[in-house]
Amino acid sequence: MEISMRFQNKAVTAESIGAEQSAPPCFAKTDAFYELEQLIGLKKVKRTIAEVTAFALIQKQRNAKGLKPCPTVLHAIFKGNPGTGKTTVARLMGSIYRDIGILNRGHLVEAERADLVGEYIGHTAQKTREMIKKSLGGVLFVDEAYTLAQGGEKDFGQEAIVTLVKTMEDQRNNLVVILAGYCQEMDYFMRSNPGLRSRFPLQIDFADYESEQLFRIAVQMYADRDYELSNKCRWRLKARLDEFTRRRHPHSGNARYVRNLVEKSLRLQALRIVDASVLTRRDLMTVEEADLPDEAELQI
Repeated sequence: MEISMRFQNKAVTAESIGAEQSAPPCFAKTDAFYELEQLIGLKKVKRTIAEVTAFALIQKQRNAKGLKPCPTVLHAIFKGNPGTGKTTVARLMGSIYRDIGILNRGHLVEAERADLVGEYIGHTAQKTREMIKKSLGGVLFVDEAYTLAQGGEKDFGQEAIVTLVKTMEDQRNNLVVILAGYCQEMDYFMRSNPGLRSRFPLQIDFADYESEQLFRIAVQMYADRDYELSNKCRWRLKARLDEFTRRRHPHSGNARYVRNLVEKSLRLQALRIVDASVLTRRDLMTVEEADLPDEAELQI
């Protein structure tokens, strides 16, 4: 398989990889790598993906030079709370692996228990194989993967795990599987299925976002939509996110919470100005403090 060698001009050295930086070095001039580096936070996640990608590329080059390549297993476990970027990173990984010649399509297929587990004997294997077939050449992302093992030994979820593992082996050069879920549940899932650990050597933790990171994410979401915040709104939003991070629980949503807040505030802004006789460009762009929804409004 040909490697797409679109490197930057500067050499990648041990020193450059080891240097402290907000994002890992960019190995390829691709949109996916750029997009990954632009994500707010996720420093350790970015670094791990850079390491894995560099390793895969080097093994291909070693093979081309007649050297013995080390096995490259890219299946991964993503552990973290909702809204921490797991699905976004999985999508970008697929694109990156496509761009460097590891996958031929690089698309992302999302699945959960209901997509893999059937209702009678034999149905689960069929459903699981169908999802895998859709994913060939790309990434199969199984969210809340631990639910496959929560029904006990007689549950059809075990059949899905067995089918998934077998097909992963058969299609190891044309498929990446990512199992995702909460940290504690995924740790238990891996302990209860010892054979999975060797098949999923990459275990990547997605930490909850800090308040300042959530604020930057919110500001970016507004900017992407051609909106901006008034000064009072900025301070109010910062205080709001400080409070959110202090009281949040694993199901709070992280960036998902921020997206809901942003979208609700834009609807409230529209409601506030819709009856104005004259609207300037600034009026249409500016989100005021009064437009930020309270918690009760976010639940509607």
